[in-house]
Amino acid sequence: MLGLTRKDTILFLIVIAMVICAPVLLNPFPSNSALAQFNAGYPDLMQRFLIFGIFAIGFNILFGLTGYLSFGHAAFLGAGSYAGVWMFKLLSMNVLPAILVSILVAGVFSVLIGFVSLRRSGIYFSILTLAFAQMSYALAYSVLTPITNGETGLQLSLNDPRILDGVAAADGSLPVANFFGVEMRDSLDVALGGWSFTFNAGYYLCAVFMILAFYIAIRIFRSPFGMMLRAVKSNQQRMSYTGLNPRPYTLAAFVISGMFAGLAGGLMVAMDPLAGAERMQWTRSGEVVLMTILGGMGTLIGPVLGAGLIKYLENILSKINDNVLHQWFSFMPDGLENVIVTLIHPFVGKGWHLTLGLMFMAVVIFLPGGLVQGGQKIAALLRRKKADPNTVKQPAE
Repeated sequence: MLGLTRKDTILFLIVIAMVICAPVLLNPFPSNSALAQFNAGYPDLMQRFLIFGIFAIGFNILFGLTGYLSFGHAAFLGAGSYAGVWMFKLLSMNVLPAILVSILVAGVFSVLIGFVSLRRSGIYFSILTLAFAQMSYALAYSVLTPITNGETGLQLSLNDPRILDGVAAADGSLPVANFFGVEMRDSLDVALGGWSFTFNAGYYLCAVFMILAFYIAIRIFRSPFGMMLRAVKSNQQRMSYTGLNPRPYTLAAFVISGMFAGLAGGLMVAMDPLAGAERMQWTRSGEVVLMTILGGMGTLIGPVLGAGLIKYLENILSKINDNVLHQWFSFMPDGLENVIVTLIHPFVGKGWHLTLGLMFMAVVIFLPGGLVQGGQKIAALLRRKKADPNTVKQPAE
């Protein structure tokens, strides 16, 4: 199917099914239950799952296949965001031109940075990409203020020309991002018993790009080009001895990865037409590194799982405060309740990063292959349990 092997086709179909059914799968608890706190099926969070999944997939093409660790990919995310907002301001509120220009601008920007950075490898490459990203962040805040609007961020205005679809909406307010007339904020709410599901137009647009990005990643991983990238990671010096120049391959991987980041930036502004310099900060680059390692570096589905887990923790755990904890443990005696709340308090709310840090440490120590390796170990254990325990192998005569 679509040039994929049977195994890759099954994985691809599973990803499609999960993405399509996410509004239902991510709302397992009734809306009026205490556990509804852990539901993640609302549009804003689901869109973030997909957008950062795309970002991580692209980063994994560089880091997972070539071993080049970039700390500057946030620069391409930010460049794509700024380009997308400018398309909204100058051309049209249709999201398609904004997304395409975001990819193009991020690709050109990644060629410039990659051409210089890839002259070095290892920690020197990482430091160069970090330096370029921080320079981009500083320029967006200062020198490039006429383009980026500095610390205020680039946003829409009623004075924008928007030459293809007018200055403002019919009621005089700011126009809304749309895909050929379908507004990104349009949603269909479905209530079934105690459950409530929201099917959002913006989410499904992100879903289409996510599925395309995942398919492209599979084809790259299984292609001769992907094999060359693995050769770079395995032994670049030996590759050079065979007469092959690794630099064109690494530059191509860097540019493709940057274009994925630009796509993520374009989708961000398609969902919310605002771009700020904070998207270029080094912490954003570090976040995608965590996503890739946590999910499984060099695997296909791993970065998507890592992105989903981190964004889930960020949005769900950060909302749990002491009042919520006291409600959960109100059945306990007052003294014990206060002790339990005090113990859990540092790991939720503003301290959710502590939970993430402990989880990351556990994965790196016990599961170097990330969540994918954990899933493989569980699957192997289940297969062993299904085997007949009474079967005894006879010794060889």
